[in-house]
This record gives sequence, C-alpha cells and structure tokens, in this order.
Amino acid sequence: MRRRTIRNTRVELTELGFGASVIGNLYRITSPEEASAAVDAAWDAGIRYFDTAPHYGLGLSERRLGTALRARPRSEYVVSSKVGRLLVPNENPRGVDSEGFVVRDDVRRQWDFSRDGVLRSIEATLERTGLDHLDVVYLHDPDDHWRQAADEAMPALAELRDQGVVGAIGAGMNQSAMLARFLRETAADVVMLAGRYTLLDQGALDDVLPAARETGKSVVAVGVFNSGLLSRDRPAAGMKYDYQDAPPDLLRRALAIAEICEAHGTSLPAAAIAFPHTHPDVVNVTLGMRDAGQVTRNAQLHHRSTPAGLWNDLLDQGLIRPDVPVGRVPQGDGIPERSTSCP
Repeated sequence: MRRRTIRNTRVELTELGFGASVIGNLYRITSPEEASAAVDAAWDAGIRYFDTAPHYGLGLSERRLGTALRARPRSEYVVSSKVGRLLVPNENPRGVDSEGFVVRDDVRRQWDFSRDGVLRSIEATLERTGLDHLDVVYLHDPDDHWRQAADEAMPALAELRDQGVVGAIGAGMNQSAMLARFLRETAADVVMLAGRYTLLDQGALDDVLPAARETGKSVVAVGVFNSGLLSRDRPAAGMKYDYQDAPPDLLRRALAIAEICEAHGTSLPAAAIAFPHTHPDVVNVTLGMRDAGQVTRNAQLHHRSTPAGLWNDLLDQGLIRPDVPVGRVPQGDGIPERSTSCP
C-alpha cells in the first residue's frame, strides 16, 4: 500500500489507516478475537497506520491494539494516540460507560490539556499499549479548551517531538475552523479532520485545507462516511449522518451521488474513500474497522479504480463544490497515480 509523508517530518502513513475506536466496544461489544483478527487483516492488507485514544472504550482500544501489534516489528508501523482526556478513578460508577462504549465505567474521563496532563496521558497510553513510543500524538477534541490546548498542551508536545520522543504532533476534531488555527498558530504538523471533507461536506475548503497549503502541513481525513450515510452502495432512510438520522435533503443528495457512481462502474463507499485523496494536502484516510470482514472490504474499496469522469459529473451536477481540486480530466482517463509522499 502506498505511503505519504506528514510534511516536515519523517512519519510515513499508509494511504489507508486503521481506526481502532470500534475495537474499544463502540456501540456494541466486540470480542477480543474479533479485534485481534481485525488488526491481523489490516496488516495482511498492507495497512501500517493505526489510530487509537484513551477515550475509546476507556482504554480498551489501546490495550487491544497494543496486544495485537506486539509481535510485529515496531519499525514497520505507525501508531497515533491522543491526549486531553485523562482516565481517572470513577467515584460514582454506574456499571457501564455513558459515552457510547460498552465497557465498565470503573474509570472516567477528565479533561486536561495541561503540560502535566499531556505527559501523564502519554505515559498511561504507553503502559496500556505496551509500546515504547508513539509516532503521532493528537490533542483530542479541544473545542472548549483552546487556550490551554494552544498554550500548554501543544508546546509540551512540541518539546517531545523536538527531543525525538514522538515523530509528529497535531490535533483531531469534528470541526475544521479551530483545526485551521492549530495549523496556523501552533507547532502542529498534522490535523485529524473528522467528517468535514467528504462527498457530502466540503467545508474544510474554507479553512483547514487552505491553512495546510499555506503552512506546508498535512491533513488526515476520518469520518469519510459521515457516520454511515456514505457507507453503502444505496443509502436508505434511517441511516445516520453525523451521528443523527440523515435529513431528507442529504439522503437525496447521497442517492444522486450513488447513481453517478454506479454509472461509472464504481460504488458510493469506494468514491467516499477516494475523494479526500484527491486533495494534495490529505495524506491519509483512516476508517474505523471492527472485524476482519470490514477490513477486507475497505481495503478492496480503497484499491478500486475511480474514473476521473466521476468527479467531472459530480461537478457538472453541482453535487460537489466547484472549488474541489479534482481537476478536469478527459472522459475515460483514470485519476492520476497517487504519489508515495505528499508533494
């Protein structure tokens, strides 16, 4: 699988990444065997970038990912985790986590973007994963904590990067405006952009993607299925968009895109994975994958050819913004060969 380099770092990411949130029992229980098989399938598919966080299953995702990777050569893969939510003893447990993960709530999350909080969080992650270092560290959802995140957490991460303890640093969020600020105003190398550069939402063209271009930094795209609406060949009523039932207008738009995909011999989810890669500042698309079957399907979708005429037709029908930088390619030609590193 091709790799792209986070600009101004030595960290190379495979174009497709493994998102480990779901193996932390997101929404439902995933067995240890399923989680291990998913990571094995990702490895067999050539995926070498794995993303996790303390938030995911109150540490379960980190433990499972570390266990599944333990026998692999450490120099051959990249792991990212996140800081900002410390896991601390829960004084009032109710038996199950309240934030979407089916795990016991013996610990709880505590927001902390202080320097000490960052260092404690990384130390705890290394203990849970059994790794000797992290390749990438993101600030996790600092929406309501800009000042402390920018003034304390990011400088702490920058010190670790400059000391060679981590390879790259950044922030991950569901919004793009503040991510643009992190690129422009802090030492961040890369941002993890959730759901804001997809076939249904190109809002990142207004802020974070221009910021990445101007500063010579990089973007990792996640949430490219917008919570599920773009994950099937034919979207249907009741499917989710940004964690809620998709409104009728977006469902109609997704169906229109799906029909054009079919006309070009591809599928909506394949196009959804391919779309962020058409932007020169996106170095990776990471997908949450629960089991080996999902991994195999997503890897096949990633490798599927996407005709350039598809993007032309989506532009002509007004289904994607006219400033999406896909370029006009004569009908019948494929999209340009993907580079092994970001330009």
